[in-house]
Amino acid sequence: MKLGLINSAWVQANQPTQFGLQKTKEIGFDSIDIFADPLDLEVKERRLIKDECDRLGLPIVSIACVAVGLIDFNPSVQRFHLERVKKYLDLAYEYQAQNVLLVLGEYIWNQEVIPPAEQWRTGVENCRRLGDYAANLGVKIALELEPFPLSLVNSVETMVRFIDDCNHDAVRANIDVSHLLLANVKPEELRRMKHKAIHVHISDCDGKKHGDLPPGRGVVPFEPYLKEIKDLGIEGAVSIELEYSPEPDKIVEWVEEAYRETDKLMRKVGLRD
Repeated sequence: MKLGLINSAWVQANQPTQFGLQKTKEIGFDSIDIFADPLDLEVKERRLIKDECDRLGLPIVSIACVAVGLIDFNPSVQRFHLERVKKYLDLAYEYQAQNVLLVLGEYIWNQEVIPPAEQWRTGVENCRRLGDYAANLGVKIALELEPFPLSLVNSVETMVRFIDDCNHDAVRANIDVSHLLLANVKPEELRRMKHKAIHVHISDCDGKKHGDLPPGRGVVPFEPYLKEIKDLGIEGAVSIELEYSPEPDKIVEWVEEAYRETDKLMRKVGLRD
């Protein structure tokens, strides 16, 4: 697999787009994921990202999208988010990316008032609609497993069930290694993701809270998870996710450290191309 980086590491450290892309290539990454809302992107910035990635030989693998409104109980909110996610899929097509990483929302009101099954059904139906749109573009949707108690998809069990309920080849799964630990998912459970997972995120955490730290700074036992991921035979990228560095002025060192440690881990289990 390729080793990539989500560009939010640079964005959240207030670094210019061009600087972040150039540093990503210079450090040695094979690919990049883009965290940018097409509804907010100005036309020059939109063009800059693609042109600079092409110039650097840095393929864009994934576009990250958070669309919690897809399971809102208001039809008008759902319609807006359906159209918004379609814009992400359009951007993925324009950038020649493989997938849109999609984060669904959480059950509202503590799973009371509105039956959880209704929110689940709404999510499945809307993801099917988006799957049709994605398939027409030759793009896939990679659903994120969020390790929070009320997240719609928060375990391998719920991920497998959601994908099976969608029953759409364009609606697949993303594997986030630190999320697996936080959700108490054992490495061997990933075997159920065969032919379902198409993308991977990697970061470390303290074992208690969502952290997105460079590997080695937390407690995640990476090797067992990476060995299982290797056996899944995913044709894609392992993308490092670094969010909100505690020292934004040292973001280059933060990303370099994450690259070195992840590269070592991937090579140790034979996962790096």
